[in-house]
Amino acid sequence: MDPEVNPSEAIRVRILNAAMPHIPFEGWTSKALTLAVKECDLPQGSEELYFPGGPKELIEFWASQSDFKTQEALMVKGIADMRIRDKITEAVWIRLNLMRGQEQAARRAISRLSLPDAIGQGPRQLWSSADMIWRAIGDTSTDGNYYSKRAILSGVIGSSVMAWLSDDTDDKNKARAFLEARIENVMSFEKAKFSVRNQTKDWPAPGELFGRLRYRRRRRRY
Repeated sequence: MDPEVNPSEAIRVRILNAAMPHIPFEGWTSKALTLAVKECDLPQGSEELYFPGGPKELIEFWASQSDFKTQEALMVKGIADMRIRDKITEAVWIRLNLMRGQEQAARRAISRLSLPDAIGQGPRQLWSSADMIWRAIGDTSTDGNYYSKRAILSGVIGSSVMAWLSDDTDDKNKARAFLEARIENVMSFEKAKFSVRNQTKDWPAPGELFGRLRYRRRRRRY
């Protein structure tokens, strides 16, 4: 992030970076945010200026920064020649790896977002990550697939985060295997859905078929 382009955003990044070492001990709390502001040598109360939504906004900003870094990494890596499933797997894996060394902060974030005053924020963040990944790999859908793709991938990301956090090995092989299995399940489902749609494309619409059946029953009465 270039501070000359957006000074406010650069300060928000500084505050987030300063807060991260405190999160495992203090959680995503006002205290952690206040300590970060102090360490950044900012005026007292600056947290209300840069994060008026408090710790919840800090979590959201952390997630958005991770999404941004994932998108940058995908651009550098070059995935144009990969299959769609490989693109998605690589993108989610990059996103997960950004939690390396910050697993406790992630656990604390999940706990914080489970509280009543944060209902809805977790799903929104997962949706944003899924949307970023689909856009990054070149998805241009605008029909119903736009929503189904993101809804499905949100579920994949959410479950893969939990697998990552429960995998205590250095190489995270179990988490990687879990992710690949989830992607494979989704792709198999999409293939089956496409096959059924292709086989039934000439069938009458359900409403039309139901209407025909009702009409035949009525005729039999006379």
